[in-house]
Amino acid sequence: MLDTLPRAVPELALQAIRKLIDEGGYQPGDALPSQRDLADRLGVSRASLREALSSLSAMGLISVQAGKGVFVQSPAPGGFAWPYAEQVSAADTFQMRYALEGFAAGQAALALTADPLDRLRANVEAMRLELRAGRFEAAARLDFEFHQALLLACGNQAMLQVITSSREIFLESQKLPFIRPERAMETWQEHRTILKALERRAQAAAQRAMQAHIRNAASRTGVVFTV
Repeated sequence: MLDTLPRAVPELALQAIRKLIDEGGYQPGDALPSQRDLADRLGVSRASLREALSSLSAMGLISVQAGKGVFVQSPAPGGFAWPYAEQVSAADTFQMRYALEGFAAGQAALALTADPLDRLRANVEAMRLELRAGRFEAAARLDFEFHQALLLACGNQAMLQVITSSREIFLESQKLPFIRPERAMETWQEHRTILKALERRAQAAAQRAMQAHIRNAASRTGVVFTV
């Protein structure tokens, strides 16, 4: 049973489902066994299975359709599915984040007080624990909260409005880097680097660390953008 290694359960379930698809002769459009059957077959909890299915969905390998089931689909070019392609590209989204959030991090380094810094430290530690447990959806939400906290600290209401009005698009861009579980901890390491710059009130270092983080996050999903 996969639950004998709790920290890696969702990742192991993900790999097991990929193996099932590859070796089971499943074609795009075919339905996989029900989630109950998959959980029983893999020996994992339904929660761990949902995490694995969410990551596979982000990779474009499956489609989870409420009330219908889980279906195999062809991966999108670049290895991931970007559900907002008709509105804005993934590359443009990361490019905007690079510009806005780099500036916001620099301003936040000058504005953050003790209590918000404590909350950021707690956020970074919580992300470490979620990633070690393979809970990538929870880690992505913590990722969004970390970035939103810096936008709030920056104090630029126009920038905050841009981000929050398109919350789902930005949250999706923060899920994408987790489609590669073997590199998931890089996000936490980069957040820790940003946090250290914020603690030193180092404006330029915080801006550079955030910009490097955004570029690295894009790179982990195969997205390249110019600055």
